[in-house]
Amino acid sequence: MKLKPTRMANRLVGGAFVAALLTATSYSESLAQQPASSPDEPLVLDLDEVEWGPPGNSPRFPRGARTAQVGPDPDTGGPIYFANFPAGSHFDLHWHSHTEYVSVLSGELTIVLGEDSHALSIGSYIVIPARMNHSWDVPSGGEAAVILVRRRGPADFHFVDP
Repeated sequence: MKLKPTRMANRLVGGAFVAALLTATSYSESLAQQPASSPDEPLVLDLDEVEWGPPGNSPRFPRGARTAQVGPDPDTGGPIYFANFPAGSHFDLHWHSHTEYVSVLSGELTIVLGEDSHALSIGSYIVIPARMNHSWDVPSGGEAAVILVRRRGPADFHFVDP
């Protein structure tokens, strides 16, 4: 099934809130950290005011990728976070133990889910089932891609060797 991208406003409206900053060097461990605030408190985010963590440079994670944690999923305890992938970046083929839900907030990227490739743009929504191999590519020469990720359980990354 091919995903058909839709368009939405380039900005999220609201005030700023950012909890823990993440680095790609300890990406999966950092995603397990939760901010001190309750997941049931009101929250309004402005994407233009998110304080991104430092750019990562770990092998297999996209060079220069940055993340900012939003908080835990109130139902599963899995992390909810923004990820910012620079233009020209690639995320190696991998899978997770829990389902991942992703919304594209800015930029364009391509995701390979299993054997199918899908072009994504602002407003695209993706469900990545647990244990499904997938990879990401952001075109060179364009803008960075920003996604909002919600996980159904703790974050883990299992890379698939070519």
